[in-house]
Amino acid sequence: MFKARYYKADGKKGEARALPGSLFDGVVHEGALHQTVTAHMSNQRQGTASAKTRSEVRGGNRKPWRQKGTGRARHGTIRSPIWTGGGRAFPPIPRSWRVRVPKKVKALARRSAYNSRAADDRLVLIDRIEFEVPKTKRLLGLLEDIEATGKVLVLTEGRNQEVYLSARNLSGVEVRPFGEESAYDLLWAEHVVIERGAIEALEAEKPALEAEAGGTHDADASAKETHDA
Repeated sequence: MFKARYYKADGKKGEARALPGSLFDGVVHEGALHQTVTAHMSNQRQGTASAKTRSEVRGGNRKPWRQKGTGRARHGTIRSPIWTGGGRAFPPIPRSWRVRVPKKVKALARRSAYNSRAADDRLVLIDRIEFEVPKTKRLLGLLEDIEATGKVLVLTEGRNQEVYLSARNLSGVEVRPFGEESAYDLLWAEHVVIERGAIEALEAEKPALEAEAGGTHDADASAKETHDA
């Protein structure tokens, strides 16, 4: 089981905390990470690049000069790709670069990214960050205190507007509610800072989901017995 460094809201270091096995199972699936990250980058493309072919360029209806007798190379139109102002031979055309990734592959990639960061000791737990007003300098000081350097991804318990606004002017800091991050976001960050309440909520959800799954299984079994009877 992985453990992560833990800090209080004022930046003071506490004892390392164990991470839930439901998310941190130790598996790093490089294939799922590659598929998810390349799909994410492909989906960022606008696909609006466009140029004209020789049939779309204006003009060129007349042969520029006769075929023989001028001493020059033969040409049939001034809109040929080898002429200045002519069309493109293989122009880019608008298209969609959208790539769909199955939900289970996305979930596997997200867990793999978490495991990778936890294994490298680049994952930090912290108490809920409470700012009365947005303050970029205060957030930077807190990140320095918890030794979160380089590119940092801060995952909050729910939406934390003050923290989001405090980091909005920082190119190397991203703030997202826990659960809305992607595998690309986790791999982009050199350090991942998670509010402790988000992890505790994740641990609390697991027994509820297991109980719900067990209840569904019992109901299905009862229905089957009734049908057989």
